[in-house]
Amino acid sequence: MTLTVLFAVPPLWDEFAAPLRAALAERGLDVTLVTEAAPEAVDYIVYAPASPLQDFTPYTRCKAVLNLWAGVERIVGNPTLTQPLCRMVDPGLTEGMVEWVVGHTLRHHLGMDRHIVNPGHVWDPTCPPLARTRPVTVLGMGALGTACARALAALNFPVTGWSRTAKAVPGIDCLQGEDGLAVALSRAAILITLLPRTPDTENLLDAATLARLPQGAVILNPGRGALIDDEALLASLDAGHIGHATLDVFRIEPLPQGHPFWTHPRVTVTPHIAADTRPGSAARVIAENIARGEAGLPFLHLVDRRLGY
Repeated sequence: MTLTVLFAVPPLWDEFAAPLRAALAERGLDVTLVTEAAPEAVDYIVYAPASPLQDFTPYTRCKAVLNLWAGVERIVGNPTLTQPLCRMVDPGLTEGMVEWVVGHTLRHHLGMDRHIVNPGHVWDPTCPPLARTRPVTVLGMGALGTACARALAALNFPVTGWSRTAKAVPGIDCLQGEDGLAVALSRAAILITLLPRTPDTENLLDAATLARLPQGAVILNPGRGALIDDEALLASLDAGHIGHATLDVFRIEPLPQGHPFWTHPRVTVTPHIAADTRPGSAARVIAENIARGEAGLPFLHLVDRRLGY
């Protein structure tokens, strides 16, 4: 039987059509991939939150909604979405995130800005410390956080990972819960935030939690803009408690021109580029999930509606 797969993100059609068709064919799936179809004929939906499709009620035959992005906070609360929802865990996205996190961690660890931005031509031969003396904490030990934690541990950084529930990752000191968060923050010379956005994580880094970080700590946020209270972060930067914040995600994107993050001397803004869904590798994840659905196997990366991710 030929399956009908609705690609419900028209602006991305040209980018994803060929890789998706190739990946579906590679898995031996007989699929008609379309951007428009009668709802009652659709077997699977490839989706992103910006899609014009917001009412899933008519899609009575749909077996799963396959999100193109890792984040699902803008769709998981849709009351019409009763079909299984899968988030994207894309090997290419993970690689990109690891590279961004490792690059910016090394930038701050090695003090690269002293030499790259040196208008006075100051000769300062001070050597940076070794990685094994620079503790790093990763908040969020999902697929992305675990991959980043492992990469940093491989460079000899002492890495602490924190998550809502208990995790066990070889080579990483994993903590959980409120008490574990206090310890994880207290250790973090460099703090990396890779948590999903949920009611429990919004403003997790506020004035009180920022104060738990060591003096001069560096924050890297490639996770979600709402994890950090902007005003509290600016106040902590101005007070000299936080040494620097490198931010890739924001509450409003693009970041408004008048936002103080743009001009703050101890803030680096990157324009949501830490990780992106790569059409080639993401297409294979989607094809695999459709194949699993047709075989009666559990879907990969199924979202837990109670947790919101």
